[in-house]
Amino acid sequence: MRTHVEFRTSKFPPYEGEDKEVNPGRFGKRLAEYLKTRFSENGIKTGEIYAEDWGWAIPVENPAFALWVGCGNYEEYADGFLCFIEPSKSEIRRLFRKIDTTQDVGRVAEVLDRVLLGDAEIRDVRWWSEKEACT
Repeated sequence: MRTHVEFRTSKFPPYEGEDKEVNPGRFGKRLAEYLKTRFSENGIKTGEIYAEDWGWAIPVENPAFALWVGCGNYEEYADGFLCFIEPSKSEIRRLFRKIDTTQDVGRVAEVLDRVLLGDAEIRDVRWWSEKEACT
């Protein structure tokens, strides 16, 4: 399951003082705002973005389980970014039952891929699974 995507662009510079809302050297609020708008244009309803210590999260409305997209700069490249979809596993447990996440996560990944590949200012888009990301 595709859950992590890296790419490069100069389109989303940090806001002045943004790293005071997250950790020093971290940013991605412009990217999160951009994706929130693009998700809406593609039929994915979201909540308000919020700061985490590693970057920014976009909650995705989903009645079956909590679903969100994390966004932040990717220090591998000066102009690099990384987005990841949570949950990143194909199954989660809720109470005493298993929930298959593949369809809902796949829908978000499909839109995210279409948005990134459709923007001429974004390049070097590379997807991987959580398993690949953790190795």
